[in-house]
This record gives sequence, structure tokens and C-alpha cells, in this order.
Amino acid sequence: MTADVEISGVLHRFGPFTALHHVDLKIAAGEFIVLLGPSGCGKTTLLSILGGFLTPSEGKVVIGGHDMTRVAPKDRPTTTMFQDYALFPHMSLRDNVAFGLRMRGVGRAERNAKAMEMLEMVGLGDKAGRRPHELSGGQRQRVALARALAVSPDVLLLDEPLGALDLKLRRQMQDELKAIQRRVGTTFVHVTHDQEEAMAVADRIVVMNQGRIEHCGTPEEVYLTPATLFAANFMGEVNRIPVTPAGAGVSSPLGLLALAPTEGTLCLRPENVGLSGDLALGPAKLVEAAFFGSHHRCHFAPLAAPDLRLVAHLPQGAHPQIGAEVQLFARNPVILTERQAA
Repeated sequence: MTADVEISGVLHRFGPFTALHHVDLKIAAGEFIVLLGPSGCGKTTLLSILGGFLTPSEGKVVIGGHDMTRVAPKDRPTTTMFQDYALFPHMSLRDNVAFGLRMRGVGRAERNAKAMEMLEMVGLGDKAGRRPHELSGGQRQRVALARALAVSPDVLLLDEPLGALDLKLRRQMQDELKAIQRRVGTTFVHVTHDQEEAMAVADRIVVMNQGRIEHCGTPEEVYLTPATLFAANFMGEVNRIPVTPAGAGVSSPLGLLALAPTEGTLCLRPENVGLSGDLALGPAKLVEAAFFGSHHRCHFAPLAAPDLRLVAHLPQGAHPQIGAEVQLFARNPVILTERQAA
């Protein structure tokens, strides 16, 4: 089962505080959407409204063509998977996965068969008789996912589901989560503050800030062509250089004039700054470098703007000595005007 979702003009207040400001978002059936942003940006509030745990102060939520704005959670075609998994410690894995079906009145034989199907899908069919305490964190996460999918929701809501896992296991589970979503075809709405996690699993990323959507697009679009300065900063490291239009009578660092119709900010990802490229940044001195395995992370001080620091990711075998002066170049610049940077 799967369904599309339409959020229209959703505003939500907690007393005098406005957590969401007229949010509009359309999610296609079978799409993997990630709500991404810092703590307090409104992403969990929006997920709670989708799940029916909160009723918006204004606006509407439509799932599969049906208005669900004021429908109770138990009557919605949604299931929520939380970070703590909430598995029953006294039940076997099979009974944990079958629990939602049991609550819906499904017979024992049918619900056990469905539970085994789900456990097989997440690679735990041979552990169906075990209890949750006998599993690793990653295995418990898989059981929680199997339980959520066993009731065949149209939309699965995931609230920081990988947050309790260590880095290596989290990356492994990102791949598995995306593979399972593709297999079942259910619409996934996933909340996280982890940019790498969002990039790994999302069809589209919704970057949120202070209750508003800053940018909604594919991982490539949000990273390479961010719509706002907040989105550019939040989606990874970025060099920012002020620019002014030609004839403004104001000097920009590095002499980068006439690059924007109005005053704005030139954004450059570190991997797009180096010793070759189509945009000349001028001479610069290497002041610091560190080896990160796949690249050298280098800090350059442009001679024309010695107080400015530009971060560049240079290849493993190629970086100058500390103190060396080089010609610095850039590729794929993104220019955000003051309106966009606000």
C-alpha cells in the first residue's frame, strides 16, 4: 500500500509560539522524503501532524485523496516508527512484529505468517523466536521497521530512526532502509538532523528552518544549487564570499565584481575550490592542511583578502607545502542575492 500526501497551508502554534508557518508540501506516492533541519525547526511537529498526534492550528492534511486533518492516529493509513523502537521485551520478535495486526483483529495464523514475511525481508527470519534483549541495536531497528510495515501503512513516518546507532552501523542501516523502501514501495517521511543520512536515503530533501521550508529538492539540487544561504550552510561546508555588482563603487574580496545583479554571496563547496577551474580566485597562501583519507582539507588565505579563509579539498597526492603561494580557482559557483540569503 502507498499513497500521496498533500500538506496545504499548515500553521501550528504552541501558545504564543508559532512552530510552523503556513507550510505547503506535496509528496508523491512511493516517494522517500526527508525532513531535515536543526533542533526546533519544526520537522518533528510536521511529522506529528502527519501522524495525527497534533491537529494543526490552520491548514489541511490530505492522504490518498482523503482529508485526514482531524482524523485520530489509529484511523489514519499511517504508522510511526520512533527512535527508541518501543519493542515489547517480554515478546518474541515474531509476536512484536505481529502486535499491530493482533490489535486489528487479524487471526493468529495470518498475523504470524505476515510477521515471518516481514522478518525475512529484514534478514531476521531465523531469529523469530528470540527476545529483543538478545539483539544488537541494528537488529532491533530492523524489527521495529518490520513491525511498522506489517500493518501495510500507506505512509510510514520515521522519527530519527537511526539516531541511536553508531556511525558505522548507521551508514549500513541507511543503505538497508532505502533498499527496503524501494522493495515495498510505501511512502516514507523521515525526520533527521543528519545531512549525510538525508543525502543517503532521500528522493527529495525538505530543508526546514524556523518553521518554514527553505528548499525542497533532490539531494543533488539541495547540495549543488541551494535556494537560500541557510540551505547552503546546513547541507555541508561552504565558502562564502560577498559580491557586489559592477559600478557599485564598493570593492568585493578577491575583486569578484559583476557576478550578481545585486549585492549577495558567492557560495563555493570546498571540493569546488582548487588549483584549477574556470573561475580565478587569484593568488593565495596555504596556511593549514590536514589529511582526511580521501582528500587534504586545506585552508587558504587569498593575498587580496588576507583575513578571508577559503577551505579547499585537494586530492590525496597533491597539495602544496604550508606557506606556499598558489593560484586558486573554483568551479560551479552559486550566487545567492540578499533576498535569497535572508
